[in-house]
Amino acid sequence: LEIIVTIINLNDNSPVFKQTNLTRVIPEDTKVNATIVAREDLSASDADLDIIYYELSSTVQNTSNYFAIKGINNPEIYLQKALDYEKFNLTTLLLYARDRPVDSNETTHTATATINIIIEQADTKPPWFLPCNFIDVDKSICISSPYTGRVNMSEMSTEPLTLEPGPIYAIDPDYILNEKIVYSIVGGDADNVFSVDADTGNLTMNKIATSPDSYLLQVMATQVNNKQKYSTVSVEIKVINRSEHAPYFESSIYTGEVSVGLVPKSFVFQADDPSSPLMITAVDDDFPDV
Repeated sequence: LEIIVTIINLNDNSPVFKQTNLTRVIPEDTKVNATIVAREDLSASDADLDIIYYELSSTVQNTSNYFAIKGINNPEIYLQKALDYEKFNLTTLLLYARDRPVDSNETTHTATATINIIIEQADTKPPWFLPCNFIDVDKSICISSPYTGRVNMSEMSTEPLTLEPGPIYAIDPDYILNEKIVYSIVGGDADNVFSVDADTGNLTMNKIATSPDSYLLQVMATQVNNKQKYSTVSVEIKVINRSEHAPYFESSIYTGEVSVGLVPKSFVFQADDPSSPLMITAVDDDFPDV
């Protein structure tokens, strides 16, 4: 009598990862769709030879949509959204391997692998002139206002010019890298009246200003390590006549009178001439014809 015995495989083994804890360091400017962890580093095996079903999640809030796996049966992890170091620079992913589909009613065994993702800041932003104002909620774009200053006609200052709202100054917003920045004048100074210190940004004069017209300089801040990372700002220098005299009031005392019960913004009249409004005037000997 020949007896054939068929042994049915019992699902009594859990999937097994080759590595249950991995760490990857990736730059902030990693391209979307780039592979972060290869399939061979994440594939799990099953002694029961079952098909493995994978699922990826994140333990850090608002970072799960940055990473994904290629498919339910392909655990290769890739980047599906551009990174931003200012939003987060570290996250932990959990990769689950199951020997049955997630919605299966059969006995299911699960294994878990932990993937730590460390993000390195990349040189992604051009310099910012300060002070500047953010125009987006992510604080990734900061717009600076023009600088302004003044010089006296036919005089050459030997000190750095005083500017508003402050001295020319730019920073590398990729603050971890903090690349060195140099300054240069790239426009608005055809007569070579001004110079800017490449290292400090201080604006000085090379010679006197002989024209009453204002100068509208264009100053550029450039990263030393990458000339394609630069920003420009306008610097308006007004040329004025030197003031030799302080303004003064024509009278040291002014006397006026008002009537009781007048409505607001009513005229105040001169005490010695009730028919004439009281006028307070000042003069400046630098402008005798005004």
